[in-house]
Amino acid sequence: MSQEEPGWVPLDEIAEQERALVLTRFTNDDAWELGSLLVSLARQRSLPVVVRISRGDQVLFHAAMPGTSPDNDSWVERKTRVVLRFGHSSLFVGQQARDAETSFEDRHGLPRDSYAAHGGGFPITVRDVGVVGAVVVSGLPQLADHALVVEALRTYLQRETSPAAP
Repeated sequence: MSQEEPGWVPLDEIAEQERALVLTRFTNDDAWELGSLLVSLARQRSLPVVVRISRGDQVLFHAAMPGTSPDNDSWVERKTRVVLRFGHSSLFVGQQARDAETSFEDRHGLPRDSYAAHGGGFPITVRDVGVVGAVVVSGLPQLADHALVVEALRTYLQRETSPAAP
C-alpha cells in the first residue's frame, strides 16, 4: 500500500496510537476482558475474525468467529511474531518498509511463512514496563483489522480509567 492508495495511514499516526494506547497493568483477567470486548464488537458487526491475545509466548485469549478458517490462525501467529519481535504494531512495521519503498521481507530478511507485517497486530504495552504481549485480529482487510484493535483498546482504556460507579 503506497501513500497514494486510499486508506493509507501515515506512520506518525500509527506511532501516536501506540504511544496513546498504554495500559497500567496486564493480567490474565485483563486479557479476558479485552478479548471479550473484541468478540462483542465482532458479533455486533458480524465480522469473521480471529482474536488472539498473548503475553510473551503464552496465549491468554483466543476466539474464532463464524466465517474464519485455519488460515486466519496462521495470519494471527505471523502478525504476533512481528509485534513481539519489533515492539510495534504489525501495520507500523509494514508501513516502515513501504515508506522505504521495499518489502518487509527484503528489509528484514525474515521468512514470509513466519512473519506478516500486515495490519491487525498491536503491542500490549504496560506503562513503566514496555511491550509485554500482543493483541491480534485477522479476517478483515489489514486496515480494518488494525482499526478494530485500536477501537477495542481505546474502549478498554476508557473503562480502565473511568471512576467506578457508586
